[in-house]
Order: sequence, then structure tokens, then C-alpha cells
Amino acid sequence: MDLSPFKLDIDELLADYTEANCTAFTDFKRMWMAKKFSYIYEDRPKTNSGAFMQSLFLHCIGHKTSQSCLPQRLAGLYCLYCLYESQPYKPHFKIYLSLEELKKLKDFVVEAKQNGMDVVPALVKRMLDKGMILFGFINLLGNSGAKQVSELTASQNKRVQFACDKLFLNTQIESNMHMDLGSELELDKIKKSSTDYAKAKELAFAEASQIVDVEDARHIVENDKLLGDRVEEIVKEWDSQKEMFYEKTRVRRDELAIADHDESAVLPRENDDFDEIRQLLLE
Repeated sequence: MDLSPFKLDIDELLADYTEANCTAFTDFKRMWMAKKFSYIYEDRPKTNSGAFMQSLFLHCIGHKTSQSCLPQRLAGLYCLYCLYESQPYKPHFKIYLSLEELKKLKDFVVEAKQNGMDVVPALVKRMLDKGMILFGFINLLGNSGAKQVSELTASQNKRVQFACDKLFLNTQIESNMHMDLGSELELDKIKKSSTDYAKAKELAFAEASQIVDVEDARHIVENDKLLGDRVEEIVKEWDSQKEMFYEKTRVRRDELAIADHDESAVLPRENDDFDEIRQLLLE
């Protein structure tokens, strides 16, 4: 899917707005309508609609978070808003923002308010109120494919770990997963007792053989597996099943329980930045 023509159209629109040295949203909308920019969707791909929209959004975010001049960053925000509102998909695809980009958006709102540009906080507040933004953990802007996959995998593993912790929290499953079956059954004592019993049985058999013929009963001593050995096999099978569980879920033994079962140890608290932006907008 070649998106170069779409991105080039966006670049030209933002460049024209920047060259005009405008800052008002009304000026951007006027330029958008003059260029009939909503027709950018006429040649949209028939498949991968989500990827298409996120690519356009991401291209605008790149302008908004760049170190370029203020008019260009304003144009990036305005274009992002207009692309969302004019998209032909129902329901609308939301704008994905990573936590890093969310913090940059917060800084941009602060800068705009300091420069008396009330339209920026008003526009961002409208985007938040309408639920136009979807917050996530992965920074897609400027990342290589391999790095994105690595970050997604790490995030997924943390979520699996957290889910396991919640699943096993204060349940019999948790007790079983932490249980050392050998210690629980006192395997060492059982093995010692069964060994002592076997020795006593052999001694009794030897003494009895001096008085009567016991050849037909010799298999009782020779072929009988000790109770301690049987229990030890069960313990090894238990440990093997636990190791298989750890391997399949990628949860290590020492990570099954998160300290105090604190969700913040696993999941970033993006609501902190979200609430801080809202507070800025209300001031």
C-alpha cells in the first residue's frame, strides 16, 4: 500500500498554511475547503482501512510533535482533527497516541496557552470529550518494525503476567502454583520411612528363610517398588507440569505474585497524563 501520494498532499497543505503565517483554525478550514481536501479519501485503498487511517494520522502527528515552527505544528493538529472528522468510515477510526506523544500534546497545550492561542486547548478538549483519541503504550512514530514488534511483545508479556497474577489472587490455584509438593508431602520423611520398612522387611525375610522355605515369596522383597520412590515420581511429574505452565505463559516462578498485587507495577498509568491535560484545559 503506497501512501506517498496521500502524505505528499498533506505536506503541501501544511506547507501552504505555514507559508501564509496563519495560526487561526478558521484559516485552516478555509484553506482545506478551497482545496477540497476531503477528496483525499476518494482514492483510499479498499482493504486495510485501519492501517490507512492510522498512517495519515501518524503523518500529521509527526508535524505536530516536530521541532518546526509554531504555525506548522498548529497545522498538524488542525489537519489531524479535520482528517478524523471527514473520514468516510463508520464508526470512525480513532487517533492512536502513545504515552510519549500524549506528553508532547500536553506540552503543546501549555505552550499554546502561554501564547494566548485559546483555540488549541479548546480543540484538544473537544477531541478528548468526543473520544477521538485512543491511548496506547507503543510509540509508533519513528520506530523501526523490529523495535515495534519487540515493544509489543514486551507489553503483551506484561499483560499475561498481570492476568495470571489476577487469576491466581487469593485462590486455591495460587496456592497450588506456589506449592512445593515435595515439602507439602514431606517427601524426605516418606523416603526414610519406606527405606526403613524395606530394610526391616528384608531382615524379617532373611530370618524367616532360616526356619521355613520362603522362595515362593521372594518376589515380595525383590520386585516391590518403595513408597518413597513412587511419591518422588509424583513430585517430579508435578514439577514438570508447573515448568510447562511457566514456559507456555512466559511467567517465571518468582513473578507469579507482584508486590502487593499493584497494577501500576505492570501497566503504565496513562490516566495521569490524560487527567493532567484535562486539568490544563479547565484552568
